[in-house]
Amino acid sequence: MCRELTETVAGHALACLYAADRYHHLETEIRPATEAGRTVISDRYIPSGLVMQRFDGIDPAFLWQLNAEADRPALAVILQADPEIIARRLRERGSHNRFQLAPGSSHAEVHFYRQATDRLIQAGFDVLQVEVNQRPPEQAAMFIRNRLMSFLPSARTEQPWPI
Repeated sequence: MCRELTETVAGHALACLYAADRYHHLETEIRPATEAGRTVISDRYIPSGLVMQRFDGIDPAFLWQLNAEADRPALAVILQADPEIIARRLRERGSHNRFQLAPGSSHAEVHFYRQATDRLIQAGFDVLQVEVNQRPPEQAAMFIRNRLMSFLPSARTEQPWPI
C-alpha cells in the first residue's frame, strides 16, 4: 500500500505510513520469526526510514523519533555509490518512484544516506558500509554474506566462503 501511495501522498503523512508499515511488519513477521530462533534479513528498514522522506523536506529529527521504537537490527548494511553512478544506473533501469525522478536526486540520496549513516553510528548501531561503485553485485553480496555469517552461531565454527 505504501509503495502505491508514494506517488500521491507526501511529507509527514507518507513518513507515518511507512513507519506504521515497519511497526506492523515487526509485529507480524520479524518478532515472531526471531522469537522462533530464525534469522531475519530485511530490506529497507530503519536507514531508508531516515532517508526517503527527506526528499519531501521532513526534518531528520522527526524521522528518527518516528522510527525510535523499531527494533534495532544486529547489523545495518548501507550500500554506497557515487551520485553519478547512481544516476547512470537509474537511467539504465528506470526510476522506481517519484523521489528518483527529481533533478539531482542521486546527489541528495547520497547526502541523506551519509547523514543517516553518521546518525546510526552515533546511536551505537553496527553499520556495514559497502562501496558498490566498481564492485560487481556478486562480490558485494559475498562481502555482506560473510559479515552476516558472523551473526549465526553455526557459522562461527565454519570457514566463510572466499570473496
